Amino acid sequence: MQITHFGHACVLIDTGTARLLIDPGAFSAGFESLTGLDAVLVTHQHFDHLEPDRLPDLLRANPDARVIVDPGTATQLEAVDHEVVSPGDSLEIAGARVDVVGNGDHAVIHADIPVIANNGYLIGDVSGGGSTLLHPGDAYVPLPDGHDPVGTLLLPTGAPWLKAGDAVDYLRAMTPRTAVPIHEAVLANPGLHYGLFTTLAPAGTAVTVLDRETPTAV
Repeated sequence: MQITHFGHACVLIDTGTARLLIDPGAFSAGFESLTGLDAVLVTHQHFDHLEPDRLPDLLRANPDARVIVDPGTATQLEAVDHEVVSPGDSLEIAGARVDVVGNGDHAVIHADIPVIANNGYLIGDVSGGGSTLLHPGDAYVPLPDGHDPVGTLLLPTGAPWLKAGDAVDYLRAMTPRTAVPIHEAVLANPGLHYGLFTTLAPAGTAVTVLDRETPTAV
């Protein structure tokens, strides 16, 4: 199994029989020229995991690719043929088995922000042998009961919902053979976090982001 990281949550998984692109979102680049894709999988509807305007060009270059999405993302794709899946579903794609895992929910960002749908995707060989890979989306997705440890865990490392210590505990609980850090763009793009404070600030409080090296009256 080969993995190519296109930044943030976007990865190409090549199992040897299937080429699966996951979460082609706004903070990712380089996936636009890919061909030979068997499927595009989306974990959830946030723009850093899917930019719908970029999807048509990608699908024109990959006319046989299936588009696999969660229920929330489906509402954004009325003009694109797609399949809606939820935890508990299993798919066979070009000799790969994709199990949809998790409890179906995105991790809680804040009590005042509604929780949206989130799919984790556990990818392996359709025969059940060989290594497996888990893309959890934006949640600490456990493996199904009785499942062998995952071979490769794509580990979220930075997000408004993520505490580094919790991510470490998740990594330890999962005990993968290999952990690949993903979901890192917000570590260099603080605007996403600033927006969280702007939206949730108490009434009467202005959140003012200062331009560097620019004196600002407050």
